[in-house]
Amino acid sequence: MSELPQAASASPMPAGVTDPNYHPAPGRLGNLTVTQLHTLEKLKKELKEEGAFIEERMTDAMLLRFLRARKFDLVKTKEMLLAAEQWRKDFGVDDIVKNFDFKEKDVVDKYYPQYYHKNDIDGRPVYIERLGQLDIKALYAATTQDRQLQRLVLEYEKFLTQRLPGCAAACGHPVETSCTILDMGGVSLSNFYRVKDYVFAASSIGQDRYPETMGKFYIINAPWAFSAVWAIIKPWLDEVTVSKINILGGGYKDTLLKQIPKENLPKEFGGTCECVGGCAKSDAGPWNPVPTA
Repeated sequence: MSELPQAASASPMPAGVTDPNYHPAPGRLGNLTVTQLHTLEKLKKELKEEGAFIEERMTDAMLLRFLRARKFDLVKTKEMLLAAEQWRKDFGVDDIVKNFDFKEKDVVDKYYPQYYHKNDIDGRPVYIERLGQLDIKALYAATTQDRQLQRLVLEYEKFLTQRLPGCAAACGHPVETSCTILDMGGVSLSNFYRVKDYVFAASSIGQDRYPETMGKFYIINAPWAFSAVWAIIKPWLDEVTVSKINILGGGYKDTLLKQIPKENLPKEFGGTCECVGGCAKSDAGPWNPVPTA
């Protein structure tokens, strides 16, 4: 049986698409209904009338992320967006982008490894966090929770302005989300409880201030006691976020390799990549191409 023809989108394809096989997911540029397009235009119009529209940042793709997060409810979307803008001012996001210097990065990453590394089959940047290697005492001897959150926000901003555009240019179509691996191998429940305030604050920033940026999320090496941790975390997450999370035990390699090419996946997770100096420190990816001779 032949497939039914797909309804034409009310919006044109985004600029710069060179991948002939790219088909935007619903609610994105190139795949909007008439109602969704009307809601997007109305949101822009109201923001401009109220002097709240920021030309250089509030692109259609950015506004659509907030609209999807609130199921294209104009009132709720606008409320969420304006709250995020106020948070940016209160938190000093622009100043962080310009001036924040995380001098303790190498020490912090030793006791709580977290890094971006190459991309998955859909072009998404891969983000890896090794919660199981967390040394809470050493971590808080080197930094504070506030500085960790500032670093997190700086990384979100770089993710939006550098990593995603780099990945999009490499694969020939828009890339708006990440592929995350959270390694819980060796995690200590007592350590998690001591860092849970940071985890909750970080989750809140991701959901409320940078919505619709999670594409795939794999929790690997989840210990038997993880159900207790998950019971604490899950209520803080919205249903859409929860639906994107895959909880795996030690037999995760085949699942990861279906999503991430083996040459892009660090060897310790079942891939073949061995960056000079270590994958965790290379920042390798389309956003940071290796210079050619």
